Amino acid sequence: MATIQLRQIEKKFGEVYAVKPVDLTIDDGEFVVLLGPSGCGKTTTLRMIAGLETVSGGTITIGGQDVTHLRGRERDIAFVFQLFALYPHLSVYENIAFPLKSQNMPSAEVEQRVRTSARMLQIERLLPLRPGSLSGGDRQRVALARALVRRPAAFLMDEPLGALDAEFRETMRAEIKRLHLNQGATTIYVTHDQIEAMAMSDRVVVMSNAQVQQIGTPGEVYTNPANLFVARFIGSPGMNLVAGRYDGTHVMLPGDNRFAVPATWRAALDRTDLPDNEVVLGFRPEAAVFAPNGPLQAMVYADDMHGAYSMLHLSFSGTADQIVHTRAERGVSAPIGAPVRFDVQPDLIRFFNPRTEQAISR
Repeated sequence: MATIQLRQIEKKFGEVYAVKPVDLTIDDGEFVVLLGPSGCGKTTTLRMIAGLETVSGGTITIGGQDVTHLRGRERDIAFVFQLFALYPHLSVYENIAFPLKSQNMPSAEVEQRVRTSARMLQIERLLPLRPGSLSGGDRQRVALARALVRRPAAFLMDEPLGALDAEFRETMRAEIKRLHLNQGATTIYVTHDQIEAMAMSDRVVVMSNAQVQQIGTPGEVYTNPANLFVARFIGSPGMNLVAGRYDGTHVMLPGDNRFAVPATWRAALDRTDLPDNEVVLGFRPEAAVFAPNGPLQAMVYADDMHGAYSMLHLSFSGTADQIVHTRAERGVSAPIGAPVRFDVQPDLIRFFNPRTEQAISR
């Protein structure tokens, strides 16, 4: 396997950026997910690495070799697509063997590699069948086996689970992660599903508007989002972001609520150039603590039962304009319209500058 390095890689169509300059090093054996909404540039970035899209600037190296201007077949990578891309007239065995036979590999070696890959993905029973008779999950396993059989320097996967239903996606997430751990394969995986990204990756590259917003471990991007976009995009639901005004000791929030700023945050807020002292308070749903004497009061706007817990959606204003999502223990519920009081765990709060939309660092 190999280290992949992107140095100021960019893609432009005329004067419009599809991908703004990116610097990224993917270590040997690392599983990195490119995550973002449709049109953010993640697939274009993957296609540039694969050699399916020419670069407008910058360099790409794989295993220390500059591959920026090499064709895809010269880069020693395997690509797994969303829509399987299997040959319907060939058997599963022939589909998996195809890339090896195209390299004129000896038949005995082809047989050994196909059988090994099929065994790893538990599809040996499917080898005589054709793709049309398989379920979506089995077809994706075949596509993975066809990529795996080549033993490439890196695996590139473009939303490979997007065409599967929820049950198959969960199963295949586990399969892909297990394969990665067993093979130690350098893997770049593209998805718009942040649950996939958080569950599978060693690091996440969050993208929006053709630009990298943050690079970090799943824990880092969840706990310490770099800006408002990452805070909203990561998490289900995303981070609560409440606009308020800082007075030196408290943040004045909607509904005549006052949140006492922990002493550990005051110096950071004091030195930040806040427009008209406006600031955005951020906290995750699980940071809320319900208490009869809590300093914050809101009205229950909706109540969702999630099995192991309840998600209470609270409104400071009584309307849908400012909803905060809070996680309550199983069995805790409140009627719609009822007032509730709560606090926020001080070690789980974050603050953002509303003008720059960047996180404020302590």
